[in-house]
Amino acid sequence: MSERLSQARRIVVKVGSSLVTNDGRGIDAQAISNWSRQLAGLAAAGREVLMVSSGAIAEGMQRLGWRTRPKELHDLQAAAAVGQMGLVQMYETQLRSHGMASAQVLLTHADLADRERYLNARSTLLTLLQLKVIPVINENDTVVNDEIKFGDNDTLGALVANLVDADALVILTDQRGLYSADPRMLPDARFIDEAVAGDVELEKMAGGAGSTIGRGGMITKILAAKRAAGGGASTVIAWGREPDVLLRLCAGEAIGSLLIASTPKLAARKQWMANHLQLRGFVMVDGGAVAKVRDEGKSLLPIGVVQVGGDFSRGDVISVRGPEGNEIARGLANYSSTEARLIARKPSSQIDALLGYANEPELIHRDNLVRA
Repeated sequence: MSERLSQARRIVVKVGSSLVTNDGRGIDAQAISNWSRQLAGLAAAGREVLMVSSGAIAEGMQRLGWRTRPKELHDLQAAAAVGQMGLVQMYETQLRSHGMASAQVLLTHADLADRERYLNARSTLLTLLQLKVIPVINENDTVVNDEIKFGDNDTLGALVANLVDADALVILTDQRGLYSADPRMLPDARFIDEAVAGDVELEKMAGGAGSTIGRGGMITKILAAKRAAGGGASTVIAWGREPDVLLRLCAGEAIGSLLIASTPKLAARKQWMANHLQLRGFVMVDGGAVAKVRDEGKSLLPIGVVQVGGDFSRGDVISVRGPEGNEIARGLANYSSTEARLIARKPSSQIDALLGYANEPELIHRDNLVRA
């Protein structure tokens, strides 16, 4: 754990509803202040941090005077709309008090399943990190029902970790970590200090939802760790009220349960890209671009493209070919094939004039490009 967390540069932190809302009694300002102080401390130390926070529905229930979680979808969505106002206001106030700017980002699973929206969300989050802004992310419960019906933001935390190529996912919960059985039922249950994410035995150990406020449980955290591991991020499950839990974890202290990603981050991303069989097209590049992309690991700029083949959209995986037609790399296109043909052989400074807008200066960013 010391190495995994102390060396993590980009970290996604997820906090559950029961922690955020003090078990449904209303937004816990002190708890959010404590996490905000720690996030600010990590950012000051050069870490990049993103917060995925549950609590909108629970806060909305409290504001509306509802003591039990409603079952009707429209009631849940209304509660989310009411509660999100207070939730984001509290984070903004607390982070600002600790010298940090913040941004609200509402996502749906559909945003991350669609390649173009995936790239848009990724670009936005990475830009916020570059601007030293801490994104506060929640699922857009007012327009979707996946989280409301089936799960918790644990899954969203894992998806965000994969989206931004995070090194670690920290899930803060109302339990110390993972046990071999429910410790509320079996007091002698064994605590799991460390395991491999995706181990089928972990899923057997996990029980159901742990509270009436949120909808997740340890099983959603186990599955989230498995999903995060697919992108090379290890996961820590820890008690959210542990004093300075984030600072101590990132200092290398062993707190909670560590679920290790068996595949390194870069290897996981390369494997995903290299095995992507549905190539939508290709671009042929000149010798200078070959040297930049293949030999130096740089991004592919439009000026180096001499030919565009196929019919692809922004976010599709395309092949990058050298002057002789051999594949030198593949990656996610920032522009469609139609747009790529218009900006080919042109400097990036002319993209806006040629298209009327500019998504990115690169046709394929180096982070989304895998060399052959």
